[in-house]
Amino acid sequence: MKRKYSYIWPAVIGSALAIGIFIGGKLHFNDSPEKLFTTNSKKDKLNRLIDYIDYEYVDDVDTDSIVDVAVNNILDKLDPHSVYIPKRDMERVSEDMKGDFVGIGINFYNIRDTIAVIRPVDNGPSFYMGIQSGDRILMADNDTLYGKNMSNKAIVEELKGEKGTTVKLKVYRKKDHKTFNVTVRRDVVPLKSVDAYYMMTPDMGYIKVNRFAESTYKEFRKALVILEKQGAKKLTLDLRDNPGGYLGIAEEMADEFLEKGKLVLFTKNKRGRIDKNFATEKGDFEDKAVYVLINERSASASEIVAGALQDNDVGTIIGRRSFGKGLVQREMELGDGSAVRLTVSRYYTPTGRSIQKTYKNGTKDYYQTFMDRYHSGELVSVDSIKVADSLKFTTPKGKVVYGGGGIIPDVFVPIGTNEVEAVKSVEAYGFFSRFIFDHLEADRNRYSDWSEMDFVNNFRVDDIMFDDFINYAESSQLVKNLNLPYYDQEDNIKRFLKADLAEQLFGDNAAAMIKGSHDAMLQKVLELDSSKSLRDKQNY
Repeated sequence: MKRKYSYIWPAVIGSALAIGIFIGGKLHFNDSPEKLFTTNSKKDKLNRLIDYIDYEYVDDVDTDSIVDVAVNNILDKLDPHSVYIPKRDMERVSEDMKGDFVGIGINFYNIRDTIAVIRPVDNGPSFYMGIQSGDRILMADNDTLYGKNMSNKAIVEELKGEKGTTVKLKVYRKKDHKTFNVTVRRDVVPLKSVDAYYMMTPDMGYIKVNRFAESTYKEFRKALVILEKQGAKKLTLDLRDNPGGYLGIAEEMADEFLEKGKLVLFTKNKRGRIDKNFATEKGDFEDKAVYVLINERSASASEIVAGALQDNDVGTIIGRRSFGKGLVQREMELGDGSAVRLTVSRYYTPTGRSIQKTYKNGTKDYYQTFMDRYHSGELVSVDSIKVADSLKFTTPKGKVVYGGGGIIPDVFVPIGTNEVEAVKSVEAYGFFSRFIFDHLEADRNRYSDWSEMDFVNNFRVDDIMFDDFINYAESSQLVKNLNLPYYDQEDNIKRFLKADLAEQLFGDNAAAMIKGSHDAMLQKVLELDSSKSLRDKQNY
């Protein structure tokens, strides 16, 4: 009898959840009570109520928290993507969208109350000062960082600082059994938008983009130039799981593939004002084959790029229907360090499509409809995608496309089985990575003779490591509850173990190459490209 396996979804577009706005200005009690309810003072009500609570309520109340709740409730009545950013979150959110922060440049685990370096950021401050994977940071200046039960947030705050300032670190290097001091000068550390890039074939490049931050286009261009120098005449652009970001960055990326004068998108606000964006002459990858990968977690700016190419009959969109976010937000400061990202317009693809799915039944229903795609079978069969004839559009070359609820790909690739997706979820949770870190801690020198490409092409995870992982997984209640089919998924699990090992030894590109070797969508790209090349030769 076939067992049923539990299934865990990765976090779904968590950054898009609505969290509110505060409206109004400071009021005074010398206004008459009647004024509170006049049509001209409706914006005053919230602040007046807060003042009453501050000065008159019987108990002391944290009115800041009340304001946050009120703000959240206000925005919840608007749309799921108008969001309030409290002052305490502004720095983190700003860093994420800017694409960098100031610090010492390390990725770390907090292991038994000690900071253990997973890997220093390439070309970052710690990298240049010789910090290595596995190093323990014991002290920062005169502050002890071990044995304190410090949270990751507290550790980050301790190591961050102003650009150009220095911090004296006391470091223990386990593999050499030595302790030493090193002074690191804090500098700008990039938050990578381009996860990986490499050559899939002698003439096909691959670029994985995880979001659209201020730095994304520059990272993308750098990767594209490197791949072109390596012989790339075709490109696979991976936008899976990309929740979006800045509209302008998406426009720049789409411009790389579109001829001058082609419409990228247009926006329309409540007053009916229409703003159109057209491709310029700067695109370097025009008239070259491009394959864009999307899935149900590709949203916003990802959909702008996919929609612009699809509607202009450029490239091939591969995967599953995207999330369906067609709203544009603008960030506005509220004067106290907080801000709101308020929806100010809708965007439309070049054929005039709005791909925004309905939110008329509220935020909860909005995200539930996303999950309904799984239960309806849409992620398994293209025939289960519901489309409306009233939302049918036609591209210049006659291809039929649909608005409402996301970008439907040109070529559909179903989601993996529950067993396959369960293993992916465990990997996305970081469980494989933590196991690999512990594995390396036992003896990092065993891998010292491997070069990156030799490892990618020839290393094999043996049964000893596989069995060790099973024992490690079974010691975790979270993973144990999944009832993972370890031996049915042995090849898949070994591939993830190898990829995470490659990432910690060599970096993201090596890991991406290993994962990509059996990626269903990438295999579909190679299949389509091979068929196209054969047709081109026959026509010639």
